[in-house]
Amino acid sequence: MLRLRRSEERGHADHGWLVSRHTFSFADYHDPRHMGFGSLRVINEDRVAPGKGFHTHGHRDMEILSYVVSGAIAHEDSMGNGSTIRPGDVQRMSAGTGVLHSEFNPSPSEPLHFLQIWIVPEARGIAPGYEQRHFAPQERRGRLRLVGSRDGRDASVRIHQDAALYASLLAPGEVVTHRFAPGRQGWLQVVKGRLDAGGTALAEGDGLSIRDVGELRVAAAAESEFLLFDLA
Repeated sequence: MLRLRRSEERGHADHGWLVSRHTFSFADYHDPRHMGFGSLRVINEDRVAPGKGFHTHGHRDMEILSYVVSGAIAHEDSMGNGSTIRPGDVQRMSAGTGVLHSEFNPSPSEPLHFLQIWIVPEARGIAPGYEQRHFAPQERRGRLRLVGSRDGRDASVRIHQDAALYASLLAPGEVVTHRFAPGRQGWLQVVKGRLDAGGTALAEGDGLSIRDVGELRVAAAAESEFLLFDLA
């Protein structure tokens, strides 16, 4: 079964310096029909004004992934990490027993556009951790590139949950397929472009929940970028 979550149906928050779209309930946006999907708890599409960002704040017991679409994130945390996250990078921060961090747009002129993703970990109270990997466009072009996994295989970031995350860039007419093992489910999030996924037309910002589907065929109707989650 495929169920479309249209971009315009998502929660919306405009703080001036931050404009955010919430696929699932988050902060002041609450919809009991959209509290998450399996272990996937948050997909926020955030646009941050130049020189602005999230001041130091804390998290616990959550796997937090950042996927930059354009611009850059300046990251600092209580584990001693300081880094810049750019398009093609995937950042994984395991909050575990507790971590403080800040995320800023360091540019004086360019907006930041990124996806903030939260996944509920399989165990509480793990040690906080940080990881960052770069996946060049040619690694994601015309294929499903594994960028996050439970065991960190294929140089993906390690997620402390039975979940796999794929990223893909497709030119018009290109097709990729993904096979779900029995009992698995998925979520597809369109970052850019237009897709047909299993006969469902998707546009930028749309999401698609995937249940009881053995194989999903994804075809691009325009230059497209998307993420695909394979979940327990």
